[in-house]
Amino acid sequence: MWLFCAFFSWCLAQCIKMLIAYLKTKRIDLRYLVSTGGMPSAHSATVSGLATTLGITEGFNSPLFALSTVYAIITMFDASTVRRATGQQAAVINQIVRELFVQHRFQHKRLKELLGHTRIEVFMGMLTGIAFSAAATSIFLNKLQGG
Repeated sequence: MWLFCAFFSWCLAQCIKMLIAYLKTKRIDLRYLVSTGGMPSAHSATVSGLATTLGITEGFNSPLFALSTVYAIITMFDASTVRRATGQQAAVINQIVRELFVQHRFQHKRLKELLGHTRIEVFMGMLTGIAFSAAATSIFLNKLQGG
């Protein structure tokens, strides 16, 4: 149940990411199913989904919920700060390489720039994980109780 909700929160976020990219470009790009960065944050959806499921099943006062919530906060903070800064640095390095080596032969693999997330991408990922996991857990518990 816990891994199911975490994993499918990630899957849902990645599918939403691909849909948003399709709406922008009018092209289906399957790379978005496994890409980092973009709207919504799949990392945030995953850790929020896990914390939500643990809160519902183990209690919002349980050590497991506390641990998963701290882990979620650290993950979301990292996605919106460190990983985002890394993506911005990659963009600057790519620009420098383009400008400096325009006339020279220089083999350089372009750095991936879409690594981190804006705060809204993290927030929307968090909401995705919470909403999916709350719904899935409620359905599962209802079925378990014979409802």
